[in-house]
Amino acid sequence: MLTTTTTTVPSDQLGFLPEQHPAIDLPTANADDCKITILWSPQNWSRFHHIWLRDHCRCPSCFHPITKQRLFNTFEIPPDIKPYHVQASPEGLEVVWLASGAEHHPSFYPWSWLKAHTYDPPFKSSSAFGKKVLWGAKIARSPPTVSYSDAMDESDQGLYKWLSNIDSFGFCLVSGVPGTPEATEELSKRIGLIRETQCKLITDGKFWEFTADLSKGDTAYTSMALGAHTDNTYFTDPSGLQLFHILSHTEGSGGATLLVDGFYVASLLKGLHPDAYGFLSRIPIPAHAAGEATALYRPSPPYGYPPLRHDEVSGELVQVRWNNDDRSVMDHLDAELVKPWYDATRAWHALLTSEDSEYWLQLTPGTVLSVDNHRVLHGRSAFDGKRRVCGAYIGVDEYRSRLAVLTEGQRGVWSPGL
Repeated sequence: MLTTTTTTVPSDQLGFLPEQHPAIDLPTANADDCKITILWSPQNWSRFHHIWLRDHCRCPSCFHPITKQRLFNTFEIPPDIKPYHVQASPEGLEVVWLASGAEHHPSFYPWSWLKAHTYDPPFKSSSAFGKKVLWGAKIARSPPTVSYSDAMDESDQGLYKWLSNIDSFGFCLVSGVPGTPEATEELSKRIGLIRETQCKLITDGKFWEFTADLSKGDTAYTSMALGAHTDNTYFTDPSGLQLFHILSHTEGSGGATLLVDGFYVASLLKGLHPDAYGFLSRIPIPAHAAGEATALYRPSPPYGYPPLRHDEVSGELVQVRWNNDDRSVMDHLDAELVKPWYDATRAWHALLTSEDSEYWLQLTPGTVLSVDNHRVLHGRSAFDGKRRVCGAYIGVDEYRSRLAVLTEGQRGVWSPGL
């Protein structure tokens, strides 16, 4: 026999003084043969299938409290499972399942957890952290910055601010960094594991340092100007973050750094040239790194990925992947798409290189630039003289993991979307 209960909780049970807050109505919970409906308010509701709720029980016998891994065998759930008892409590939804015979299994689902995972109606966002702040050239007035001492502080408050800035703006400057590769490497490791690539390597084989000596077959190892681009378009999984530190620049000038917010430019393209936006969202671009006789890097699949990648659930733009210098032969286009594709990329390039989009800054020793390589494009002006740069790549998963843990720490509770 199924029972459902709706409860009104006196305010004193929620920690409020009675004279400050009236009684608070809990969400209404009702079950039918297939789903439990939660009525949050007269205009807002969610529905959850019985089998889905049973599969997502988070009790210690179903979900390991330390490893955060599922212990319950999903495939032992009866297809027609129904709850024996459903009740709304002050903290969340209580459900008792009739497992077999007279055996019952209690499950509990916090209200906050149910709201975060509602799927009927759908409410999804791939932005798991803060709101994205789109920007153009005017960001030069007040670029996001943290100090080296704050970023390295054991309290992690400065580290949280640093990574939150990257999440919001796509980049952040770190000031007051000692002008050595060792200090830059330690700063990088505050975020996560340094990713090893084919770049010229020092120290432990992951951190890189280079000058304009063409020691690697890449234009980054020259004094030439570089247009706005993202790195690693020839990788299946481009690095998530990139850190730059100019250690010295003597006997010459130039080498200003260029930053462009790819999300901002994409928003302009979508509004001004929706057809071009569609092409860049659908048509993959092959890429390669072939400057070394011993290596040939290409993404898998070989025709690569579109420059604009979207979350398949929310439709939100989540990655910009663009480096025209590393683009391979476009021999996979249908004949009728050749001209429209070139028109689309021309419109994209025009917005990327507009004065409104470009943020130029002259980096000097002591300032580290950290860039979200899935969003912000970088480049530089030509230079002369002797210029020494060091830096590192960090994987997107390591960066997101670190930010997630720090974000939950700010809330005082570990409750990721699990």
